[in-house]
Amino acid sequence: MENRLFVCSSPHLRDNATTQRIMLDVIIALLPPAAAGIIYFGLRSALIIAVTIAASVLTEYLMRKGLKRDQTISDLSAVVTGLLLALNLPPSIPVWIAIVGAVIATGLIKQLFGGLGQNFMNPALGARVILVVAWAKQMTTWTEPLADAVASATPLSLLDATATATPVGGTDWYSYMDMFLGKIPGCIGETSALAILLGFVYLLARGVITWHIPVIYTGTVALLTWVLGPEGLFTGDPLYHVLAGGLLIGAVFMATDYATSPMTRKGTVIYATGCGLLTVLFRLYGNMPEGVSFAIILMNILTPLIDRHTIPVAFGGEKGVG
Repeated sequence: MENRLFVCSSPHLRDNATTQRIMLDVIIALLPPAAAGIIYFGLRSALIIAVTIAASVLTEYLMRKGLKRDQTISDLSAVVTGLLLALNLPPSIPVWIAIVGAVIATGLIKQLFGGLGQNFMNPALGARVILVVAWAKQMTTWTEPLADAVASATPLSLLDATATATPVGGTDWYSYMDMFLGKIPGCIGETSALAILLGFVYLLARGVITWHIPVIYTGTVALLTWVLGPEGLFTGDPLYHVLAGGLLIGAVFMATDYATSPMTRKGTVIYATGCGLLTVLFRLYGNMPEGVSFAIILMNILTPLIDRHTIPVAFGGEKGVG
């Protein structure tokens, strides 16, 4: 009789997904926001994207070589880091600052902590926050879409400057349609909600992410900005807040990072709700109009604690252990 029993160590259930395949899917999902940025802000956006990706890949190669570790540039994670960072930069950013950002993201935040999967925060967002602190002027100089001119304000900065008013239907503000399509000032890849949603649908179809973190995160921001309106309770404009700034690209592509988000379903609910709450607090009551990057990074730091208290006890284990 044929022996059909095999003894082996765990894991016993395996998936065909590889790091390279997952990263390639993320790159494909990021192509619509990248294309929208190039269409609205010109070829300089393409230059920033290309330079940032190249700097990220080169940094990973040199860091792995210097640390005498196996090369990992073929897994495409460095390309994803560079592309994500580029899409979170203004089109007018000096090229050398974009290169510094790529070195910080890939070299400092990713490789010095052990490489892919060992970083405690999203590398692209961590680098963006450092760049905002170090070069605030360059990181907050915006370009008018479809025009070679400096924009006066982004939708969020306009909202922050006139906090006593409520935008209704986009009147005297950026219209909802312009915000949905991406015809507004902002970072290269964050302005077009349509392009980001196309990437979101692709990632869902490929099984790279689930809907939980993006939907709960965005829904929390929408609910709280509606409740905490500028003219009293329930006077806010949630759609304006959802379409403005980096909320959608952050919720879809950064908050869902495998290494820095919780592993359990309950944990993802806590994590996404926390991201939404912090984003609203930073946007409505902070000194800067945007708060997505800071909110996600803070929740990244709390992820180990969330995992510790939401991972089920192993069979035969003691409660409270872990």
